[in-house]
Amino acid sequence: MGGFRSTRKAPWPQGERELAEVHAFNKKLAWLPRFRIRNRFTPRLIQALLRVSQVGGGAKQLRQHGLTAERRMISSGSVAVPVRIIRPKGQPKGVVLDFHGGGWVIGNAQMNDTFNIAMVNTCDVAVVSVDYRLAVSTPIDGLLEDCLNAARWLLNEDEFADLPVIVVGESAGGHLAAATLLALKQSPPLLQRICGALLYYGVYDLTGTPSVRNARADTLVLDGPGMVEALRMLTPDMSDEQRRQSPLSPLYGDFNGMPPALLFAGELDPLRDDTLDIAERWIKSAPVEVYLLPSSPHGFIHFPTAFAQSVLAYSREWITARIADGAADVEGIASYPATQRTTP
Repeated sequence: MGGFRSTRKAPWPQGERELAEVHAFNKKLAWLPRFRIRNRFTPRLIQALLRVSQVGGGAKQLRQHGLTAERRMISSGSVAVPVRIIRPKGQPKGVVLDFHGGGWVIGNAQMNDTFNIAMVNTCDVAVVSVDYRLAVSTPIDGLLEDCLNAARWLLNEDEFADLPVIVVGESAGGHLAAATLLALKQSPPLLQRICGALLYYGVYDLTGTPSVRNARADTLVLDGPGMVEALRMLTPDMSDEQRRQSPLSPLYGDFNGMPPALLFAGELDPLRDDTLDIAERWIKSAPVEVYLLPSSPHGFIHFPTAFAQSVLAYSREWITARIADGAADVEGIASYPATQRTTP
């Protein structure tokens, strides 16, 4: 599948100074080990270290902003799924459903607190972040089930009734977010509640797009030559034909009825073709903004650069605009006489 040719020219970085800052940070990244998924022990070790590092830190960060987080076990299927809910100080104008990254094998909802607190404060939204099971001990179908069940719960929950919903996902979370949206096509009234999808450098083809298959050993952050094998480890006993089935590989899904989307990928990210190719499919059914960020590797929104902060600020502006549009749609539907409404 060819690249998405209408990619917008990214307004970031703004000027040579910001670009030089990105290049300087990339030089530091080049000295760091790459994220590899070659066994089940290493992700378990990283996950344990992550949990230790988070002890006490999450509550302190929330208190600094006058916020709290609720951990709730929700049931919308055969397995209870934990979610982490951060609410604004006032009445929320919308709700964000967040799927964290981590290569499907590490991470949790709390690791996104910094991003989610910024969305809560800037966009006046509640954020529900999903603590889906991880692939070190659960088949990928279990992760997809957790995410879909969490989405169904949120879209049926009285607290969030009539609020416009934005789905956000990063990396593996981008994959899970896109897969969840496609799975919700089986429930059109629920999918219609979602007014936008914000996805950062997701994985949308589990057989590996050309940029993944051609990733080199000097790839920053990710283990370039090992990425295809890592995808196969995630989906053992499957053929490539099976891996290409939607929603497992969202790239091959039907995008009719999907919400507007904002997509980002880095120029140096082996996953860039995933974003460019899914944008090409998505834009045939809904408005899509897609940005290929210069000199940017995977995970760039986490880096301490002015460039990253500008991208995140734009993302929050987009969420605010989509929430406003979604609220207007909800109010418009509610204002119709009951006899003129159609049942989905």
